Amino acid sequence: MAVKQINLNRNADIVKTCTEDHHFRAEMLLAENVLVRILSGELKVVLADRIYTFGLGDTLLVPRNQLATLIAYPKDGLSYKAVIMRLTTAILREYYTKNKLSLPPPPASGILPFAKSPLLDSFFASLLPYLELENKLQEKLVAVKTEEAIEILRSLDPQSDSVLADFSEVGKIDLAEFMETNYMFNIPLAKFSQLTGRSLTTFKRDFKKAFQLSPQRWLTQKRLALAHHHLVEKQRKPVELYQEAGFENLSHFSYAFKKQFGYPPTALTGQVASH
Repeated sequence: MAVKQINLNRNADIVKTCTEDHHFRAEMLLAENVLVRILSGELKVVLADRIYTFGLGDTLLVPRNQLATLIAYPKDGLSYKAVIMRLTTAILREYYTKNKLSLPPPPASGILPFAKSPLLDSFFASLLPYLELENKLQEKLVAVKTEEAIEILRSLDPQSDSVLADFSEVGKIDLAEFMETNYMFNIPLAKFSQLTGRSLTTFKRDFKKAFQLSPQRWLTQKRLALAHHHLVEKQRKPVELYQEAGFENLSHFSYAFKKQFGYPPTALTGQVASH
């Protein structure tokens, strides 16, 4: 599912609002760093090696090219709503060059959550009016607000530099290692090829050489094995895990699971419950 629930006011330029009255899931792969503030509801961010849950008043910095699954839903009778600010590479590069700051090593994959702070409260409150603009936000003001965000983030957590000042580009990497880590993300093969530094044709060729299976068949088998593990070892219910395992809907997951293992996922739930 595309992140079509996120609406951009063309005049706001750097600020987006995301509002959803119902549960939704989307894969995320952003070309720029983004700063996110949760106004209501709850957001689950599923990475390859961990899961974060954010709620009212939480703030997170998402690095560019970070592969993740977003699962957002209402909470306490309120729809999910967030403000998102794009921190462009061009402005970030200018900031770090102008201030002659040493660049830290690139970060490990992940996102950077921030503790609640009056500075963040004030900053995001100042962004809300930009969503109602009648005229396009001037470039100088965009730069000013972005620089303000950078200064606040750096003052709250020095690790911010490792994300904000990472200007490295994706190069050719070990395909097998990357896929073993990120198979649960339901993105097009073209995106997987891009993230491993390959053309789609080269990706498919290298994939077949590494796994002796087509990408789609291998991905389905890996996702179903992950779901099976969650059902048996962690005693989770199908409705709780199918999205984290890379399936868009419960019916498709149940069909694929039964085809693979010969019984529906609910059969395992029943076995767990009977012990």
